[in-house]
Amino acid sequence: MILEVRHLRTLVALKETGSLVDAAERLCLTQSALSHQIKDLEERLDCTLFARKTKPPRFTSAGRRLLALADEMIPAFKAAERDIAKLNTGEAGRLHICIECHSCFQWLLPSIEFYRRDWPEVELDLTGGFNFAPLPALARGDLDLVITSDPVDLPNIHYEPLFEYEAKLAVSNRHALASQSFVVPQDLAEEMLITYPVDRDRLDVFTQFLDPLGIEPREVRTAELTPMMVQLVASGRGVACLPNWALTEYLANELLTALRMSESGLWGRLYAAIRSDQREVPFMSEFLSTASSTCFETLSGIKRIAKVSQSLVD
Repeated sequence: MILEVRHLRTLVALKETGSLVDAAERLCLTQSALSHQIKDLEERLDCTLFARKTKPPRFTSAGRRLLALADEMIPAFKAAERDIAKLNTGEAGRLHICIECHSCFQWLLPSIEFYRRDWPEVELDLTGGFNFAPLPALARGDLDLVITSDPVDLPNIHYEPLFEYEAKLAVSNRHALASQSFVVPQDLAEEMLITYPVDRDRLDVFTQFLDPLGIEPREVRTAELTPMMVQLVASGRGVACLPNWALTEYLANELLTALRMSESGLWGRLYAAIRSDQREVPFMSEFLSTASSTCFETLSGIKRIAKVSQSLVD
């Protein structure tokens, strides 16, 4: 047989990443090995699958046909693997999830709905970790997964990278700062800063933006929900630092203006923390896969991130 599943996965990775280098990294191959695999497949099929000198690669008719096949076959293979895993390991399990990021409900709830359809026997529970320390609770076994932007080096805790995002300063369209392309810490010295009700050492606007220069906002006000923060900002009662993907809807409706925080931007990362002994459990790995795919299907302005350092992985 000429075609194998790995060939289809290779072409999908090349299409999604747009380059041989990034596709090789995603597939955990060297660029040389990946190029050899594609060349070998083209020789077997006696055709060219994509133009080498275009970026992103432009697929030929043969390449597009294989991508269409991949769209059909890879989900079918994943479904079969999932079903077999259920047969081998049992269909029951517990997945108690805790969120440290208030705005994560936007993409996590759709992820849970997709997951429930395939794993109805898994006991799912969702809570917010705004009033307690969820990572120690995860280590104790009280929780099974924590969505966090603040990885802490704990024994037997693995951090699965989800995505990288840019934090932006939301201001009223009528605000004096609205005409600027970016802000600097000094711009916030006379502002009412609206934040989620969490400790300031867990807020990037303080730890990465204001504190290094010793800048304090005129006043800080908290709000539980993103829509509440947006309404306060839009009405001119303060400014707020929010993830770019959480602002997409409001920017489209022209309710406010979003500014870069410093000329290079303020970037953050989001992780799914689990116990290391749960990494290979099928219902857990499937949830991580579902969550990751849902993020990139539903959110704009996010980027994939490399694995964290070994000390924060195992």
